[in-house]
Amino acid sequence: MSDAPAPTAETGTVAPPPRPHAVVAVLAFSGVVVSLMQTLVIPIVPELPRLLDAPASDAAWAVTATLLAAAVATPVMGRLGDMYGKRRMLLVSVVLLVAGSVTAALSDTLGPMLVGRVLQGLASGVIPLGISIMRDELPAERLGSATALMGASLGVGGALGLPAAALIADHLDWHALFWISAALGVVAGALVVALVPESRVRTGGRFDLVGGAGMTVGLVCLLLGISKGADWGWSSGTTLGLFAVAAAVLLVWGQWELRIPEPLVDLRSTARRQVLVTNLASIAVGFAMFAMSLVLPQMLQMPAGTGYGLGQSMLTAGLVMAPSGLVMMAVAPLSATVSRTKGPRTTLMIGALIVAAGYGLNIALMSEVWHFVLVSCVIGAGIGFTYGSMPALIMGAVPPSETAAANSFNTLMRSIGTSTASAVAGVVLAQMTTPFGSVVLPSENGFRTVLVLGAGAALLAFAVAAFIPRQRDAGSDRDPEGTVRAASGEGVAEPAAPVTRQG
Repeated sequence: MSDAPAPTAETGTVAPPPRPHAVVAVLAFSGVVVSLMQTLVIPIVPELPRLLDAPASDAAWAVTATLLAAAVATPVMGRLGDMYGKRRMLLVSVVLLVAGSVTAALSDTLGPMLVGRVLQGLASGVIPLGISIMRDELPAERLGSATALMGASLGVGGALGLPAAALIADHLDWHALFWISAALGVVAGALVVALVPESRVRTGGRFDLVGGAGMTVGLVCLLLGISKGADWGWSSGTTLGLFAVAAAVLLVWGQWELRIPEPLVDLRSTARRQVLVTNLASIAVGFAMFAMSLVLPQMLQMPAGTGYGLGQSMLTAGLVMAPSGLVMMAVAPLSATVSRTKGPRTTLMIGALIVAAGYGLNIALMSEVWHFVLVSCVIGAGIGFTYGSMPALIMGAVPPSETAAANSFNTLMRSIGTSTASAVAGVVLAQMTTPFGSVVLPSENGFRTVLVLGAGAALLAFAVAAFIPRQRDAGSDRDPEGTVRAASGEGVAEPAAPVTRQG
């Protein structure tokens, strides 16, 4: 493809970014660095009570705190990016990642560790912000493959982070995990400053503080109930109370967002059929993706004496999962090609079917290490397709001035899916057990049940995606609602219907 300047509504032509390949590489690298934090502490979770001199139930908050912070920060950073500059907020996110990593690296007790993990979670807006920068800055013909790669970076970081973290934890002091995370964050921030331009697409206006507070309370209660319900009891007063508060607060929050002129989340945009159905499919995709991450490492590390476990180390389990991340990255260009020729709706449906096929394969093949490598690669390919298609679907239905907020909300929907998968799998594996010596372990049928649920979630994503409206070429300058993509970053020209808060 040519790097010829893309037309704009004001001047007719505008020069493309001086180094679009560098912009894509830096943003994708930043996405991988931020996604690494999701698996960063997994190798040391069993040791955290001893390392932090804290009860096991309290030490588990080192994982939960990051999840909650990420859920809140992602839509907030997206809205702030649309208002004040996406590159600026991306840099803020990276600074928070570095600050959190340094805080955790200096900690030897639970309190500072939780502060550090919360700060790391607040950096989760990097990926949707990066996708939005790509829409504003890249030539149209590069956009599809670039956003597919950026979307896949979430899975790439998670897959590569597990073996890397296990290797570091085995050979170095555990604090090195966070020092290395901080160093990677510094590199990412320096590259963003040097190579990524600031978009001129802005909405302006005031930040919705009431909406932000309401969303924070509602999401924290919802995700806390989902993630800790198995520990506290699903029928306990605490769990039911959290769900009740979440329902009440989110209902009031939704009414507030619909009433004010400059909401944190434009619910009218999210109610558009294409956005709404894509977000619903994203929940199912998030569930399907995380089920693999829960089952495969456990089965690989289960004692061989059970008859179904393979007795492998955490490092080996991580290395088995790592190729899936590379596959996600490798299929990103293919995902973009399918989206360009057949539409991202078709790409999402193909990816969901591949994920379901991977789980079906795992149900039949689960007795050798290479079986799990094959399964993780197949599921990784499917996830690469789905993660590459969803940003295109979202961007095809919202104006450039709302891209960051809309992509951030879509990322939040995937997070709700992954949290739900963790809760459901925890319940299944806790109920379907088998005795092994003096301990009780999840049974083979329990693992198979979670695999079936993962396949079912992927098939549900396929069925939901079928209701997404067909659209034109995702890489064209005109989205399916008739809005011309302003490659100059100046805003939206020639809208087919009135849109709000144009930059």
